[in-house]
Amino acid sequence: MTNRENYISIARRTGYDYMPVNFSMCPSLHEKYDAYIKEHDLKLPAGEGYISDLPATCAPREDFLKYYTGKTFKPGTYIDGWGVAHEPGSAAAYHMTYMHNPMADFDSVEQIEAYPMPVFHDEGLKTQIEQTKAHHAADRAVIGSMQCTIWETAWYMRGMENLMCDMMSEDPMATVLLDRVTDIAVQRAVSYTKAGADGLFLGDDIGMQHTIMMSEGLYNEWLKPRLKRVIDAARAVNPDIIIFYHSCGHVTELIPYLIEAGVDVLNPVQSECMDFKEIHDKFGYQLSFHGTIGTQTVMPFGTPEDVRRKVFENLDIAGKKGGLYVCPTHLLEPEVPVENVVAYIQACIDYNNK
Repeated sequence: MTNRENYISIARRTGYDYMPVNFSMCPSLHEKYDAYIKEHDLKLPAGEGYISDLPATCAPREDFLKYYTGKTFKPGTYIDGWGVAHEPGSAAAYHMTYMHNPMADFDSVEQIEAYPMPVFHDEGLKTQIEQTKAHHAADRAVIGSMQCTIWETAWYMRGMENLMCDMMSEDPMATVLLDRVTDIAVQRAVSYTKAGADGLFLGDDIGMQHTIMMSEGLYNEWLKPRLKRVIDAARAVNPDIIIFYHSCGHVTELIPYLIEAGVDVLNPVQSECMDFKEIHDKFGYQLSFHGTIGTQTVMPFGTPEDVRRKVFENLDIAGKKGGLYVCPTHLLEPEVPVENVVAYIQACIDYNNK
C-alpha cells in the first residue's frame, strides 16, 4: 500500500502495513522533545497531512468588549474570533486559560441573531485544493480539522450552564444559537470536502470522567440532528469521506447515536473513562478508533515499558484488520516524560516490524 492507502485502510478496517503515529504536546514538553530529537535518530512513520480552514473575517476586539461591560482582564488576555475571552491563570496553569462567555447575560433571540460571529470566505477553497494536492503528491492522507464543531463553540459563547438550561426549557435562544453555529460548520465541512480531503475531524466534548454530559434524550433532540446535518452535507460532496469524531470522557451510551449520525472513527476512547476492549467488542464491527493511550495515567505516570505494553495490547485487540490509530488520547502535558513519548513512537515502529 501507499502511505495514503495505508492510512485510509486503517479507518476502513481492511488491513494495514504499518501504524502511523499521532500526538501533540504542550509548548514546554515540545521543547524537551525537540532537544531529544536533536541528539537521537528517530524517524517517525508517515502519517496524515492537514489543510487550513477557510479564511474568516472576525469582529474587532473592541466590538466584543461591549459584551464584557464591567469586567477587567489580566494582561495577556485575548479574545478569539467567536468573541470568547481567554484569560491566563497562574504560572502553575501553564498554557491553560479561563474562558469568559460573551453571551452569558443574553436574554433574547434578537441578541443571538445580532451577535457578530465569524464570516468564513469560500474563496479560500482554492488554497485548500492546492494544499490537498501537495499532501497527496507527498503520499499523505489529508484531514480537515474542525473540532468544537457545534456544541462546544456554542457553549463557549453562551456558557455551558446557560445553554443547558436553554435547551432543557426549549428556549428559542438555543435553537437560534445552535443553528447559526451549525450553518457555519456545514460551510466549512463542505469546503474541506470539495478540496479533496480524505477525512474530516469533527468533535465536541459530550462526556465527563464517569458519565455522559447530558441525557440521551437531550443529545438526540439538540445535537445529533445538527451533527448529522454537517456530516450529510460533506457526504453529499463525497460519500466516501472518513468522519473522525472527538469527545473526551465517557461517551459509551452516546456511541450508537454517533454511528447513526455518520461517524466512522471515534477519538479518543479515553482509557480512564472507558475500557477499549469492551468498546471494541461492542462497536468494533461498525466503528474504528483513534487514541486509547491514557494521558492521565500511562503517558505521564507509567514507565516506557508500560507505554510500550499498552500500545501492543490495544493494537492486538484491534487485530490485523486495523480499526485503530493508536495514540495518546489528548495533548501531552508538562508532566509527561520525553522518554514516554519516545517509547510510544518506538512501540508503533516495533509493532509494525514484529
